[in-house]
Amino acid sequence: MAESALETETKYEASGDVVLPPLDGLPQVASTRADEERLAAQYWDTADLRLLRAGITLRRRTGGHDAGWHLKLPAGPASRLEIRLPSGRSGRVVPPELADLVTARTRGAVLAPVATVRTTRQRIVLLDSAGEALAEVADDLVSARREPAPAAELSWREVEVELVAGDKRLLAAADRLLRQHGLHRSDRSAKLQRVLGTGQPPAEPAGSLTPATPAHEVVISYLAGQAEALLTMDPLVRRSRPDTVHKMRVSTRRLRSTFRAFGSVLPREATEHLSAELKWLGEVLGEARDGEVLAAHLQRQQDLTDVAQLLGPVQARIQAHFAGSRAAAAAAVLDALSSARYVALLDELDALIASPPRGPEASEPAGQVLLAAVRRSYSRTGRRLREAWPLPAGAARDAALHEARKAAKRTRYAAEVAAPVLGKRARTFVRRITKVQSLLGDQQDTVIARQLERRLGIAAHQAGENAFSYGLFYERDACMAGDYQEQALAAWQAASAPRFRRWLHGGS
Repeated sequence: MAESALETETKYEASGDVVLPPLDGLPQVASTRADEERLAAQYWDTADLRLLRAGITLRRRTGGHDAGWHLKLPAGPASRLEIRLPSGRSGRVVPPELADLVTARTRGAVLAPVATVRTTRQRIVLLDSAGEALAEVADDLVSARREPAPAAELSWREVEVELVAGDKRLLAAADRLLRQHGLHRSDRSAKLQRVLGTGQPPAEPAGSLTPATPAHEVVISYLAGQAEALLTMDPLVRRSRPDTVHKMRVSTRRLRSTFRAFGSVLPREATEHLSAELKWLGEVLGEARDGEVLAAHLQRQQDLTDVAQLLGPVQARIQAHFAGSRAAAAAAVLDALSSARYVALLDELDALIASPPRGPEASEPAGQVLLAAVRRSYSRTGRRLREAWPLPAGAARDAALHEARKAAKRTRYAAEVAAPVLGKRARTFVRRITKVQSLLGDQQDTVIARQLERRLGIAAHQAGENAFSYGLFYERDACMAGDYQEQALAAWQAASAPRFRRWLHGGS
């Protein structure tokens, strides 16, 4: 069974003559404990270093207190998710459990040793007054060489501070202290980057996109960001990390919405197949995500209800309903991510970003092309809402508001694409339209919840149970639906105020 932990750390470069300062004066630190470890690690990657370029490291370590296989995945600024497995009998094959987690990056490419790193580590554990570890400081003397061909060894010294139970205030205090004593923050996230002389591609400089930038460059930049977000979520979804199914699904939606909104930049006939494949993936993820949302909604209903009004085995019946569907949806997600169809989707997405087809407005200035696309999407959302509001309360209005919600979401995503070149007013517009979309989403949640509450109530009645509680949930959701509709109308009117939408027509 693999162990996992969220790793938050900072790395420093240090010359051989730098002496570490005393660390027991740091906040929360009552004492320190020191020991020495001798470590050897073999790093694995594809021949073209796909893992390293994605900020991922895979190694098999011997020696020290954490010997075994280690896979480190990006998990936010200065943090990585570290997954560990025992060394096993042989170090010549990557454990399948870890190989599966990097499938979206490797896509069938062989994983093989690319470097060997040996480390003499002076480890200083920072302890609180109860003797619990707050952080570890590793002062490493490193020697490393490439694999498999014989190569000259490189040697250097580096220092790493990793949080254990301490918070980021301790990390910040340690950072100030170490820099005051001659250490420098490292721009390399792993020892492997140094020995291989490579690393992650530099981020695009802030402010490099302007209204005069060709429209296709802005659109492709956005697509590349969403493609990377999808790949980053892949192993976290496989590990069932919280909220990652939702984030991966949102990336598929943003990609599809961009194809739809900017057909004059990327011809729709060139993106039609990929859009359909993204729809397939989004629907698989949606089954799992919708179950999560609905289960949380029913739990809130129980929390809002006085225990005296929860008649019969309400919680048991709700849990039984979700237990089977949740397991089936999770299995479907893993099946999809393990399929050849998914790998082909990723390859097709990469190919489109690397060599994008160009529509008639691809080379036109982004400012005018993207603004026009956002304006069209905004107008479509307005029409959908104007069609929905006059309808009588009930299924017809619910369906119309659901269509309006989808239109609002597409408008939001189109504005997100344009925001880097259209500036502050576009970002304000994104926030306003997001509020409309969110409220309409809450309204739709009550629609889906009421359908389930009715089914649960009927099943309870047929089983001889008291169905009162489900009726209570249903009526509460019906009232909440009305509230959400009123709030959504107010949010739309606010977002449509002249001072917020003037920029859509070229005003300042």
